[in-house]
Amino acid sequence: MIALSLAEIAEVVGGQTHDIPDPSVQVTGPVVRDSREVREGSLFVAFVGERADGHDYAQEVVKAGAAAVLASRPVGVPAIVVEDVQTALGALARHVVRRLGATLVALTGSAGKTSTKDLIAQVLRRKAPTVFTPGSLNNEIGLPLTALSATAETRFLVLEMGARGIGHIRYLAELTPPRIGLVLNVGSAHIGEFGGREQIAQAKGELVEALPAATDGGAAILNADDPLVRAMASRTKAKVVLFGESAEADVRAENVRLTDSGQPAFRLHTPSGASDVTMRLYGEHHVSNALAAAAVAHELGMSAEEIALALSEAGSLSRWRMEVTERPDGVTIVNDAYNANPESMRAALRALAAMGKGRRTWAVLGKMAELGDEALAEHDAVGRLAVRLNVSKLVAVGGIEASWLQLGAYNEGSWGEESVHVSDAQAAVDLLRSELRPGDVVLVKASRSVGLEGVAQALVEGGVDAR
Repeated sequence: MIALSLAEIAEVVGGQTHDIPDPSVQVTGPVVRDSREVREGSLFVAFVGERADGHDYAQEVVKAGAAAVLASRPVGVPAIVVEDVQTALGALARHVVRRLGATLVALTGSAGKTSTKDLIAQVLRRKAPTVFTPGSLNNEIGLPLTALSATAETRFLVLEMGARGIGHIRYLAELTPPRIGLVLNVGSAHIGEFGGREQIAQAKGELVEALPAATDGGAAILNADDPLVRAMASRTKAKVVLFGESAEADVRAENVRLTDSGQPAFRLHTPSGASDVTMRLYGEHHVSNALAAAAVAHELGMSAEEIALALSEAGSLSRWRMEVTERPDGVTIVNDAYNANPESMRAALRALAAMGKGRRTWAVLGKMAELGDEALAEHDAVGRLAVRLNVSKLVAVGGIEASWLQLGAYNEGSWGEESVHVSDAQAAVDLLRSELRPGDVVLVKASRSVGLEGVAQALVEGGVDAR
């Protein structure tokens, strides 16, 4: 974080200083909520969670070098006491962002946010120092913590914004006002909470509504291939830049294809020129993510050649997202178990089919959460797609949703042993260990709550169960 004194921080967050001998002491280290991440000069944010109360660690973090604790009650060590810690954290982030000389890029969407954010960061940091959201810390706590990790040298701040309801993105954009806003897509993720795609579009579009006007440098980067996203152009005064495979897109892809290993390649076209891209990531769905990143980079002054080179060299920065491991025996494990929704599940299955040409393919799939009334139809559709893509064997893991996956496969024509329903992750591991052969390709994917990453890890390491 840019250096601020404890007195300044107290004023910004509307707090009272307690047990602080010298209010001019500066916070020069990171702002953290995990006591294990405290460094010399840190500000420790004491949240009260379901399992732990950060206030209980106050003595420990000050001994470890923290300058003070941001707390909701006195803790017997240097502290800034506020009525609500989360509100205070947001106020501090807003203050710091205003003082930074950085360009703030925010992105949202139903699928692909984290992968796209990672691509944007890898492209932009070739141009200037860039800070970006780690993993998927995209909520009202993770976003301000990311913003506060920026320093005076930071030139680009790339923030992923998630939403579970109307008003969430509006709130995040107020904390960290972006100049460039990117909307990837409107899909089915969290549709059970929102109530429908139109409501999801309403929520995601709050990002473009928050942008400054085009005359003030605002730019809305919108997916030309998604009608609900493209329609958001009417909700902003910012400059609109379209990306996609549509001929009308300002940044588009032509001659899209997959390599023999399932990695996308295409000709990138931008208003400043064209260049070829061959990605290191797996799956055709990354083409749209790459175009989104390219549109942001072009808007920030990078050439088509610079962007294409950066995209071709970019890798996966976040765990369990199409994470490919080749075992010594020739079995390929694709760990995409961080999360799942219908769009990302279909994309992963298509990537599996491309990667597994001429090989046996396994889809180890579990529940897609928060689909509401669409859950049965969506799980059934994924099971059917696995059959249509000629996946060799579907292993559906878990309860009722897994049974719907298998039922879809069965109704599409998956007979005999082409699909199987197992009760839990360990049963899936036991099955795979007994039946995998050299050369097989295994995809593991489900919503985060299912915990199927344990299956992938067990298969990679061998001899380790999934419990």
